[in-house]
Amino acid sequence: MHLLPMRRLRSWPWRLAVFPVLLGWCGGWGWAQEQGSPAVDAAAVVRRAVTNRRAEDAAHRPNRFLFHKQDDRRNITQEIIETPQGDVALLVAINGKALRPAGRQMERNRLDALDKDPEMQAHRLRREQSDAARVDNLLQLLPDAFLYQYVDTVSCDVSAQPDVEAPGVSLRPIATRPPDSCYHMTFRPAPNWEPPNIEAKIFRGMAGEIWIDATDDRLVRLNAQLISDVDFGWGIVGRLDKGGSVFLEQSKVGDHDWELTRMKLNLTGKALMVKPLSYHITEELADFAPVPAGTDYHQAIRMLEAAQPAARP
Repeated sequence: MHLLPMRRLRSWPWRLAVFPVLLGWCGGWGWAQEQGSPAVDAAAVVRRAVTNRRAEDAAHRPNRFLFHKQDDRRNITQEIIETPQGDVALLVAINGKALRPAGRQMERNRLDALDKDPEMQAHRLRREQSDAARVDNLLQLLPDAFLYQYVDTVSCDVSAQPDVEAPGVSLRPIATRPPDSCYHMTFRPAPNWEPPNIEAKIFRGMAGEIWIDATDDRLVRLNAQLISDVDFGWGIVGRLDKGGSVFLEQSKVGDHDWELTRMKLNLTGKALMVKPLSYHITEELADFAPVPAGTDYHQAIRMLEAAQPAARP
């Protein structure tokens, strides 16, 4: 299985336009100026966030963490290690239960095959980098695509710290810091903005609320709705229906290092205007621990295999 979380622009972007757009939002914000208070320069806040995202992502230190995903078809937990050659994942649980011996052996065989085939990992990395470049191009449009309004300043408390159950796996989590203050803002499409391509059309149909950390200028929470049907691209042509919703939360897991730790998608639509699409997905990431400097994907494979005992309950 090759199911990896969609966390940042630099790793495993999704194939539908809505997903990479949201990933971009997780890293930073940049909408057209619409200010609700002279005390907060909304445009300056969001533009700083865009700048900070790029600088901090470039300095990101690889982590090891647990990832849980539940959708209409499956409920899985993975242990994942980031490397410069791309992420490496190990499936550790299905429906909250640890893999049986046969499943553990299949995972070990898959990792062994990946270890012997650098081109397979290189292909993944090239695809990942190509998608990230497309997302970066979309991010450049954000300053003109939305109107953005300051509402108030509140505590940055998240709804709850993610707690991913992974039978037989125990990581040392990075301690979370006390909540800071957040700028609470709303956003809506700029009425006169015209998307330059089909991938950017997603911007025309989303509105909602965001909370940005007032100290680090990074996104803490997003709650958005589709306020109209929207066309999309990103490898497939179709439409997302009005009424869908997106919820995201980020947490600071290290010095100047932010991770998407919770995502909930409830979206419906049609691919090629005919085939129904339905996305009811919840993802959580937890128990972040730093990876030793210089760890490559081969070493990550061996670390994951070493953490998989022959007789896990």
